[in-house]
Amino acid sequence: MRIGVLGTGMVGQTLSGALARLGHEVVIGTRDPEAAVARTEAPRPGMSSFSEWHAANPRVKVATFAEAAGHGEIVFNATSGTGALDALRAAGEERLEGKILVDIANPLDFSAGMPPTLSVANTDSLGEQIQRAFPEAKVVKTLNTVTAAVMVEPQAVGDGDHHLFVSGDDPAAKREVTRLLQEWFGWRNVIDLGDITTSRGTEMYLALWIRLMPATGSPMFNIKVVL
Repeated sequence: MRIGVLGTGMVGQTLSGALARLGHEVVIGTRDPEAAVARTEAPRPGMSSFSEWHAANPRVKVATFAEAAGHGEIVFNATSGTGALDALRAAGEERLEGKILVDIANPLDFSAGMPPTLSVANTDSLGEQIQRAFPEAKVVKTLNTVTAAVMVEPQAVGDGDHHLFVSGDDPAAKREVTRLLQEWFGWRNVIDLGDITTSRGTEMYLALWIRLMPATGSPMFNIKVVL
């Protein structure tokens, strides 16, 4: 499958690398491809620079947001939450029209330092803002409740016995995304929360997630819904 991934951070790198290893044709999008490939400084401790990552993942093509969105039969939004709408506008509404847009971004605002706050909450969500801005795209919110490594390898936590969520207005798009998550990465438990307004819940969960990480000493965790 042809897949476009918007965003060259940890999430975009992790998804793109995993999808390319599965044999998909992946294009990762950024504002300035040349600058991204030339980037030799690691964005944070424990991460490689983008140039090092790209050298290790040569099958992933680096291109502009517009080129990545145009390439993809399905598009993943892995940009930072506060920059997501601008990045998607750069990708172009016409290149997203009719496509499934998997929104992984969270509206985390780091402008006042740590811990971040939410730039939108309670009565709106980033998922809803994206769907309103791109009404012809089929926005499905998912994967935003786990760290990047768990997104592509759920078995690394509790042998995969935990839950992921999907939100969106298009039932067929949610079913397709659920199927792909199961087939590609091995997610066994996916709960359909309902329409795109339910992404408020998964985005606001990040306020707890951010505090669980230092409390547990690791980002490698997830939640399980027990009835």
